[in-house]
Amino acid sequence: MISHSNQNNRRPRRHDLIFVSPAAWRSLLKTRDDLAGEPLVIEWVDRGWPLVARRTLPGEADGLPLGLPLPPFAGKRRLSVLIQPEDIVSTAPPPRLSAAISVAPNRWQHPLGAVVSLASRYGIEARIFGSLAWCTLTGLDYLTDTSDLDLLLPIHCGSPLVRLTADLAAIEATAPMRLDGELVRDDGAGVNWRELHSGARELLVKTTDGVALLDANLFLSNRTQS
Repeated sequence: MISHSNQNNRRPRRHDLIFVSPAAWRSLLKTRDDLAGEPLVIEWVDRGWPLVARRTLPGEADGLPLGLPLPPFAGKRRLSVLIQPEDIVSTAPPPRLSAAISVAPNRWQHPLGAVVSLASRYGIEARIFGSLAWCTLTGLDYLTDTSDLDLLLPIHCGSPLVRLTADLAAIEATAPMRLDGELVRDDGAGVNWRELHSGARELLVKTTDGVALLDANLFLSNRTQS
C-alpha cells in the first residue's frame, strides 16, 4: 500500500514516487513529440501511476526532474521529464519490500523474506526501487531473468554497517538474483551497500543534486565534505 503525502512536507528525494496532475501531464506531452506514439505513456497518469524523482541532468532547466521507466515489452526506455512543483498532486516513499513479496517470482520469495526479516532485526524498513518496485506499483511485467533486487535500506549514525552488509552478502550468496541497492542516510544521500561491505575508503555518494566521491568516514558521520 502506498502512503501519499502533501508535496510541501519536504523536497522529494531520489526514488520518491511523484503523482502528477493529469492536466499537467497532458500539457507536457503536447511538447514531447518523441512520446506521441507511446499509448502507455499517454495513459500513465490517468491510470493513477506515479513517476519517480531522479537526479538533475546537466543542462536541464528549472523544474523537478522525474523519470518514467517503461517495461521491457514497451521498449525498456527510461524517460526523463521536468515537472513544476505546483503540478504535483502528492508524493510517496518507494514501496515496502514486504508489500512486493506476493508479486515476486516464486524463486525470489525466500530471499525477499530473509531480507525483510534481516531489516526487522536491525530496526529498519526495507524498501525497493527498480523492476520489482514497478511491478508492484503498476501490475505490469518489468521482471526478466536478469533482473536484480534493488533495495533501499535506511541507516543512521551508529548503525552496525559491517554486520548489516555482511548479512546482506550472506543472503545474496544463496539467492537466485543479485541483491543491489543503497544504504540511505537520513538526509537522502545513498551509497551502494557493496562499497561499504568492501571496506572502500572512498564511496560514490548519490543525492538528488548529483554524484560525488566522499571519504567513507565523512559519509558515515552524516557529512558531505571535509
